[in-house]
Amino acid sequence: MKHLAKTCYILPLLLAATGSAHAQDSWGDSAAKMVTDGKASVDFRYRFENVDQENFNKDATANTLRSRITLATAPWGGFSALLEMDHVSDFGTDDYNSLSNGNIQYPVIADPEGADLNQAYFKYAGETMAGILGRQRINHGNQRFIGGVGWRQNEQTYDGLRGTWEPMELLKIDLSYVANVSRIFGPDDGAQPADLDGDNYFARADYTITPDQKLAAYGYWLDFDENKDYSAGKTVNNSGATYGIEYSGKFDWFSLAAAYATQSDGGSSTLDYDADYYMVELGAKFSGIGFKGGYEVLGAGDGVGFKTPLATLHKFQGWADKFLGTPGDGIEDMYAGVNGKLGPVKLAAIYHDFQASETSEDFGTEIDLVATWPINKQFSVQAKYASFSSDSDRYDDTDKGWVTLQLKL
Repeated sequence: MKHLAKTCYILPLLLAATGSAHAQDSWGDSAAKMVTDGKASVDFRYRFENVDQENFNKDATANTLRSRITLATAPWGGFSALLEMDHVSDFGTDDYNSLSNGNIQYPVIADPEGADLNQAYFKYAGETMAGILGRQRINHGNQRFIGGVGWRQNEQTYDGLRGTWEPMELLKIDLSYVANVSRIFGPDDGAQPADLDGDNYFARADYTITPDQKLAAYGYWLDFDENKDYSAGKTVNNSGATYGIEYSGKFDWFSLAAAYATQSDGGSSTLDYDADYYMVELGAKFSGIGFKGGYEVLGAGDGVGFKTPLATLHKFQGWADKFLGTPGDGIEDMYAGVNGKLGPVKLAAIYHDFQASETSEDFGTEIDLVATWPINKQFSVQAKYASFSSDSDRYDDTDKGWVTLQLKL
């Protein structure tokens, strides 16, 4: 399986090299033009992060820099290739638990140091069909189930084959086979595995009802391999089958989003459970100020919570990241938020109230605040804060703060 995963992103480079060696001169000239007309870009993202967690005597503080270089060829006959490398560096005292540095006396800030191959793929894009072979981003919808965890410094990417087909203007079908997930905990194994190997299939269909209303259906079949260095809870028990549907619509002055999914154990999982997920969210905008309110439930069955191992979890259930794994009695999240602008600065505030979906036990509340200043197309600044107040012995009061500077060239 690991050999297959490596082949997914090495193969594009081999194809390019072999093709150049045996092609005719005209083909070689065109292939060379793919490179000379290609693009190179760099992306630097510095972040200061502080975590004050009640059950630790020391705060965690991290100063990290993600340096990214991306090389992309120009398309030729629908074909193109891309190579992207990331490097995460830590500056300062290393006073945090990255889950690989062994500093368990501090709270977790999951940004390990190291260099990683973030993307490397060979792509074909036609009029109605497209395909990508290699290590790539895969973000489905709002990333509630399949995403890249772009908030963390080391992005989550996928080794596999992805194909999309648009049989009609209003319908898009998206199918993927993924042999390996390159996770945020890498590049090296630590308290969590850096990679999850397996046979995983993603399917999604998006249908545009009207320009402002969309409907999607999806199925995710995850079957992760056993890793002798880690417990089943960190590997095979993340396997399962999930089926769902979601709707989003924008109307005159308000918006509506709703979703439902059902999940059961599958693949190599040692668990036996069934659980449901559902969400409804209303939004409105008046005089440039946006409001939203929602109710999201990840249920549980036989003591096992609904699993979302490949989601961009930081986007949901509060930025303090207290519920990265669904508790065995499920979780309900009632939330309300407001957003707007003060000059060029974008502002938002969100309030969450959490409780168990099966027992109604109160878990706690959270306030999230963010200010983002896009100074220009190349440089942006963001300040962000999350404060979780616990109402349960299972969770600890936690405050987190971030300052992020990002430069794209």
